[in-house]
Amino acid sequence: MLTTHSVKIQSVSELTRSIRGLLESQFPFVTVTGEISNLRNPHSGHLYFILKDHDAQLRAVLFKQQQRYLDIKPENGLQVICRGRISVYEQRGEYQLLIDSLESQGAGQLQIAFEQLKSTLAREGLFEQAVKKPLPFLPEKVSLITSPEGAAVHDFLRMAENRYPGLPIEIIPVRVQGDSAAAEISEALAFLNRRQDTDVIVLCRGGGSLEDLWAFNEENLARAIYASEIPVVSAIGHEIDFTISDFVADYRAATPSAAAEVVIPDKKTLRQRIGRAESALSAGLTRITDRYRFRVDSRKRRLGDPSLLLTNFVLKLRNMTSNLTISLETRLNDQRRTLNRHAERLREAGPDRVLKLKERRISELCRLTRLFISGRIDKERDSLGKAAALLDAVSPLAVLGRGYAIIIGGAERKAIRDSHELSVGEGVEVVLDNGGFEAEVTAIKHRND
Repeated sequence: MLTTHSVKIQSVSELTRSIRGLLESQFPFVTVTGEISNLRNPHSGHLYFILKDHDAQLRAVLFKQQQRYLDIKPENGLQVICRGRISVYEQRGEYQLLIDSLESQGAGQLQIAFEQLKSTLAREGLFEQAVKKPLPFLPEKVSLITSPEGAAVHDFLRMAENRYPGLPIEIIPVRVQGDSAAAEISEALAFLNRRQDTDVIVLCRGGGSLEDLWAFNEENLARAIYASEIPVVSAIGHEIDFTISDFVADYRAATPSAAAEVVIPDKKTLRQRIGRAESALSAGLTRITDRYRFRVDSRKRRLGDPSLLLTNFVLKLRNMTSNLTISLETRLNDQRRTLNRHAERLREAGPDRVLKLKERRISELCRLTRLFISGRIDKERDSLGKAAALLDAVSPLAVLGRGYAIIIGGAERKAIRDSHELSVGEGVEVVLDNGGFEAEVTAIKHRND
């Protein structure tokens, strides 16, 4: 301890030990309730976590030897009641709760909301493996939705550069924590889907408590991921951290570095695989070529020199070609002559010529028909005249013309041919050649009287 002009100067260690002693004496035993967050379980076996409520948080330690008395397994989001002592971790100058006993008070509100949303989306089928899109084998462009200030983006870029230098990687800057973070990430997803110029989207953020990662548990972000036509990889937090985005995404990577390993193939490995494939292909082609060369040589020994056979076949082919050409030309000339004959016959029997002949024939028939009808009319007119003359000769009207008359009487009013058909006083009608008159019988004379 140093003193200067009666001012007491303490080292950091001395002051920290004084504070530690004060806290341990003032808070020898406390009981506190809160929600477990950011739980860590290193190789030492001790459990480190943060005990928090809405307004504050407290670091807590549960040593390995105290865990055998627990009835529950500590988990993130679990609401617990802790009993223990307040102390100071001098190396970091942080006060913390050294827990002697721990019991459950139920799940925290955030954890309950997480489980409820998870169940709802699972029932709707947003987590089904069948709807997840495959990742491209070798993307031409990768879009990273993340905070450009975080360590996660640097981990991803470093791993990407190691695996495939020069691959285009686009960073879409957003907030990854806070009230508006989920809306910003959702809008970034919608923007990339409208643009459609990237092959895979990676949601990237470092680790944190359930509250820190809550933006990736929002329902609107989950539905935006599900609606994306471009494959989405979720690389949120550490390996032990799970969010709703992890379940909805097409692939969940434990860390941002792991996401880079999944999305981006290793160029050296690809070259090695291509080299091995080229070697295997070359060896296979060599084996096939050797096998067919052996078969050709074997056939050649059995058949002799195939070049001589080929020469003979060429000569025969030429001779056959010449004969075929002559035969085709002869056949073609014969067919041409036959075609000309048929064409001439067709012209002679053509419809125009036949039509003209038919027209002349019809004209002649019409002329003969007119002559025949005219002759027949004249003949019938002569016959009709003769019949009319004969009819006129025997017609009673002609008799009347010579001064005779027709007497019509009797009950039936018919022509009277016999005087016995009349009676005195009977009225009769006398028909003359021109007109007639009515008369009364006053006297009757018979031929023999």
